[in-house]
Amino acid sequence: MTYCVGMVLDKGLVLMSDTRTNSGVDNISVFRKMHSWSVPGERFISLMTAGNLATTQAVISQLEERSKHPDDRQNSLLELPTMFQVAVEAGKLLRETVRATQQDNGPSGNGRFTASMILAGQIAGMEPRLFLIYPEGNFIEASFDTPFFQIGETKYGRPILIRGYDRNMSFEDAVKLLMVSFDSTLKANLSVGLPFDLMVVERDSFEPLHERRIEQTDPYFDAISSSWGDALKQAFLSLPDYSFYQDSDKASG
Repeated sequence: MTYCVGMVLDKGLVLMSDTRTNSGVDNISVFRKMHSWSVPGERFISLMTAGNLATTQAVISQLEERSKHPDDRQNSLLELPTMFQVAVEAGKLLRETVRATQQDNGPSGNGRFTASMILAGQIAGMEPRLFLIYPEGNFIEASFDTPFFQIGETKYGRPILIRGYDRNMSFEDAVKLLMVSFDSTLKANLSVGLPFDLMVVERDSFEPLHERRIEQTDPYFDAISSSWGDALKQAFLSLPDYSFYQDSDKASG
């Protein structure tokens, strides 16, 4: 399993993904799940993946057309005129790959080979856009009502995103919010793990404003994790105390 989040702000896009893949508790590996392409001054596109690793890698390979000779490779994402059409193309490849993998597995095969993706990016002259692409190939787009998407182990990190998100927030605060969301997920589920990949893309820049990998010993993430834990404990202790006796019981006693 995995955990990825894509977020739309007034200032641009913020993306974060983990890198853990596992086939049981004794077979854990690290694979990059955030992939990006750009044309300087013209477009920037990023794709985050969750689900069956072979399926997602097949989709990325087809998008990059790695089967061709290096001199003949041509990424279709860098030619499509709108982000909507990029989402259509990525969804089509995902649907076809999932279907082919299921057929190859056969009616008696084990496992469910499926995947989902978050697509983010901007093309010159248009708005930054964010899409959630389902295994069936259909997709939805982020809006003012739904300004961020999650894939993978979504439930543990969602509450803080709902409470803390503000479309006008700074990139720095958005990163802090994602750090807390990922820390909450990491604490609750062993299938999500460090290192994390982080990318911030400013509106109309068509290249990452900030990009880094958050490793196991990252001092900022460690500070966020410990500070958030302490803050939750203090918030809990500050809540009104519960009593087994109602005020009327106390008065009569």
